[in-house]
Amino acid sequence: MYKGVKIGHTELWYASPKVQLFMVSIVCFLCPGMFNALGGLGGGGQVDPTAQDHANTALYSTFAVVGFFAGTVANRLGLRLTLSFGGLGYCIYAASFLCYSHTENIGFVIFSGALLGVCAGLLWTAQGAIMMSYPPEESKGRYISWFWMIFNLGAVIGSLIPLAQNIHKTSGPVTDGTYAAFIVLMFIGAVLALFLCNADKVIREDNTKVIVMKNPSWSTELIGLWETLYSSPWILLLFPMFFSSNIFYTYQNNGMNGAHFNVRTRALNNLLYWFAQIIGAFLFGHALDYGKLRRSVRAKASLVGLFLLTFAIWGGGYAWQKQQVPRSVSSQASFEEKKVDWTDGGKLYIGPMFLYFFYGFYDAAWQTCIYWYMGALSNSGRKAANLAGFYKGIQSAGAAIFWRLDGLGKSYDTIFGATWGCLAGSIIIAAPVIFMRIKDSVSIEEDLKFSDETIEDVVPTEAKIVTEP
Repeated sequence: MYKGVKIGHTELWYASPKVQLFMVSIVCFLCPGMFNALGGLGGGGQVDPTAQDHANTALYSTFAVVGFFAGTVANRLGLRLTLSFGGLGYCIYAASFLCYSHTENIGFVIFSGALLGVCAGLLWTAQGAIMMSYPPEESKGRYISWFWMIFNLGAVIGSLIPLAQNIHKTSGPVTDGTYAAFIVLMFIGAVLALFLCNADKVIREDNTKVIVMKNPSWSTELIGLWETLYSSPWILLLFPMFFSSNIFYTYQNNGMNGAHFNVRTRALNNLLYWFAQIIGAFLFGHALDYGKLRRSVRAKASLVGLFLLTFAIWGGGYAWQKQQVPRSVSSQASFEEKKVDWTDGGKLYIGPMFLYFFYGFYDAAWQTCIYWYMGALSNSGRKAANLAGFYKGIQSAGAAIFWRLDGLGKSYDTIFGATWGCLAGSIIIAAPVIFMRIKDSVSIEEDLKFSDETIEDVVPTEAKIVTEP
């Protein structure tokens, strides 16, 4: 577990942050990465988005409740078991759409969405705790970007499946083979999570350990959840950013991609969207770790950058959206043959293609920055799990509301405007935290206040890493 092996100039050991984060990245590559590829097709690969709308409303409703308290579960059960159990819900969700293609059993789809909300709340809380607490302070941006790049590579590869299988298909739902491939890959991800180390076994390059509770119980972790908010009430100012961090998928997946492009073009757009996320995560993750600027300065600069991107990219989106036919027209079966194909080129496709690409870039920038902000507030694994739970719970509440708006048939103009307004407003509300609370470093003594461990527990005197001769 601690025997080191040199690969080039890098030394790795199984219980190291790099190896563990890579494994978590592969789990998310296979589970939520494939889920994103499926969802990005618009309507979950179906022509009619009704089933997906109802399923996602159920999904994000249960996700919001479970996610908010999932930090308690992760701290009590351990990150390994929490992550593995969370992965199981994804393959059931994909299976429900395969079933729906043949039986139109919308009840099963809605149930699978609600179950996935429970599972995803656990998976993403465990993932967030690992990503924010395992890396050293000076490398958190890069670790976050590496995770986001590998995770979204799953969505890119997942997008190739429906693109390859539907390349000659311009209408109708995706094929059964598409769903079958997603189911198998998602199950493999859930099993892989069982091979992770628990947090108390992980040792960083400087021989420090992750700060956790030595003797967690349900009562201590429920109290810890309250203490996270009570000791740092200003965290509430980040909640609007949390709320806004997934709401754009509704408009982008269904209001833009699903409503205006045919099935094979949706698959191509989906591929480009997730590929753009890889680029965005790389650029923002490395910029956030730029060593020649103090961390507090980088935090302020990144928030200003997000604000500018919000108006540049979504301003372009407004220019495109106001030219589109209303929902009442695009939702008609007769409109299916009029949807844009990639062969249309020019103004009909090339411009919207780049817009959709930059929507993906923006998503990665937003998520990378939020994770980095939370990681900059604490290095404690216990506190990171609670922050990740708050993030995913409130994020899901926002997503549930916007999927419900889509399910109610609200106009795409309305959903677009509400999305853009929430994004811009939340940045302004979060500014006091980013500008005043993110310091250049957080001391071990400060982090230990939120744990029953001592400094001797996390800074051992003897090195445990053995280099392979």
